[in-house]
Amino acid sequence: MAEPHSPRVKRDTYTPDTLLAVAVEVFNERGYDGTSMEDLSRAAGISKSSIYHHVRGKEELLQRAVGRALDGLFGILEEPRARQGQAIERLEYVTRRTAEVLMEELPYVTLLLRVRGNTGTERWAMERRREFDQRVSDLLKAAASEGDLRSDMDIRLATRLLFGMINSIVEWYRPDAKGALDGKHVADAAVRLAFEGLRT
Repeated sequence: MAEPHSPRVKRDTYTPDTLLAVAVEVFNERGYDGTSMEDLSRAAGISKSSIYHHVRGKEELLQRAVGRALDGLFGILEEPRARQGQAIERLEYVTRRTAEVLMEELPYVTLLLRVRGNTGTERWAMERRREFDQRVSDLLKAAASEGDLRSDMDIRLATRLLFGMINSIVEWYRPDAKGALDGKHVADAAVRLAFEGLRT
């Protein structure tokens, strides 16, 4: 005679990475300030004490999330094609890769772009973002000084417009939506649109 099934024991099967993915989803839905540990516990389906087994608290989850996005972005600047060759070629490469990383790490970059500076972690993330923007702006300046950018284009304005276009992808790109464009197609279109207007 078969033994009766034992009742299912609820176990904490979360890893730091899977817990982080849930936290980022909740932060993006509710806002970081509007999210409580109770909200995170409910979304993950585990107790608050189980969350504290993995992290010290909500801000550590935020730091890991925006850190992941920033690591992806700064990693681009270390890639060989971002470091070698004419400034215009490096700029075009960095722009394409930024769009690709944004789509690959969509929830994490979305959160990074939404931080407002209300905590130490948010201020750190904003400072790092400004540093990345400055590195790309320096590439724009170098391309202009090499004569490869239109002389009638203000560099600061061009930088803002370029980032505005790339960063706006987080607001509408949904890779799982029916008929969604492939990420490579989106990155190609963004680069073509930007550089056909920027190049001499």
